Amino acid sequence: MRIEFLYQLLWLFFAYSFFGWVLETMAVISKKKKFANRGIMNGPLCCIYGVAAVIISAALRELTNNWFFLFLGSMIFATIIEWVGGKLMEFFFRRRWWDYSGKKFNLDGYICLEYSLFWGVCGVLGLKYLNPCLLSAYHLIPKYVVRVLLLVLLAILVIDGIGSYAVLRKLTKPMPNIERINDELTRVSKHLTTWIGRRMEARVEKAYPQLREQTQAREKSTVFAQGASFYKLVMLFFIGALLGDGIETIFMRLTKGVWMSRSSVVWGPFSIVWGLALALGTALLNNYRERSEMFLFFFGTLMGGAYEYFCSVFTELVFGQVFWDYSDIPFNLGGRINLLYCFFWGIAAVVWLRYLYPLLSRLIEKIPIKFGKILSWVLIVFMLCNVLVSASALDRYTNRQKGVAASNQIEKTMDQWYGDAVMKQIYPNAISTK
Repeated sequence: MRIEFLYQLLWLFFAYSFFGWVLETMAVISKKKKFANRGIMNGPLCCIYGVAAVIISAALRELTNNWFFLFLGSMIFATIIEWVGGKLMEFFFRRRWWDYSGKKFNLDGYICLEYSLFWGVCGVLGLKYLNPCLLSAYHLIPKYVVRVLLLVLLAILVIDGIGSYAVLRKLTKPMPNIERINDELTRVSKHLTTWIGRRMEARVEKAYPQLREQTQAREKSTVFAQGASFYKLVMLFFIGALLGDGIETIFMRLTKGVWMSRSSVVWGPFSIVWGLALALGTALLNNYRERSEMFLFFFGTLMGGAYEYFCSVFTELVFGQVFWDYSDIPFNLGGRINLLYCFFWGIAAVVWLRYLYPLLSRLIEKIPIKFGKILSWVLIVFMLCNVLVSASALDRYTNRQKGVAASNQIEKTMDQWYGDAVMKQIYPNAISTK
């Protein structure tokens, strides 16, 4: 991915985060006739708007000439981001930051049809009209000035985010070693921390009076990976990665008559797309397992299609390679997704959540706790190294196709271990776009 493109996305992130903050603040003023900072952090930013804008701008930039799919894609992506964001914020802060329970056609108060349609309209207006204006303004500023400005803003955002998180999680406690070094400094620091914390909490309570504390007690479990926990999701990721690679390999054999690698990485038969889909899908839909099969199919179809489309755009931007192309299948969208495979995602969601997940969940929970944790971290380290080596090998594969010679020992090693023949065997369908 080009560095300049990253800076442009960062510019859009800050712009839309500020616009989102203005929008939220104006909404509060119009309803309550008083000012309230609606940002979670102290600065004038609502970052969920910025995140949504960046993802939609990167993923849907090639749909700007198709009003219908641009609207539909913006609506789906923004709704999923709002839903996931609401769940994550409630999980980390044990509070619900917004609640649409009083509106029609809502899902657990996280999302509702009214705002989903609104996000779709915003996506169309943003990509068609606002983005060109913002990028024109970006190019008017000298390159190094705007890059320094964005990096400074990013540093301030990180500091503000850490401080806000610490206050909200009530982690701002004085450090004992500082007390021993300088009692007076600790006393001042404690007063300052308390003052900042009280102001932060007062501001949040004023901006979000509907916040609800989650008071469920968390007892220490005697079972490994109970519920949709971190270790359960790690195990499901690897199970999904192996199953996905196997399913796609067999599917290619049955439909095209050839055995073809469908792995995402250079070490082992692992499909990252399937592994993440299984883990993320379980985390998001686990609480809805008892809903109707039509509900699971519908959400599986929408989320699976949006997820596959995003993965296609992401891998093309980052690695300069297209790993699948559905252009020859009817009802496809840019060759990235097609209606038939979206239905497959819906069917997979029903089969997984209703039948396979309960069985595998019970088997995973039978693993001894200590062994399970050690195994999980070994697998995590292995996959991180696997992804790093795979990314390096793909980068060299792309550069070799462009005639760029290796410039250091790492690149020479990649050329030696993962030459064109090896890469074509691992990624037979990869098409360079750089």
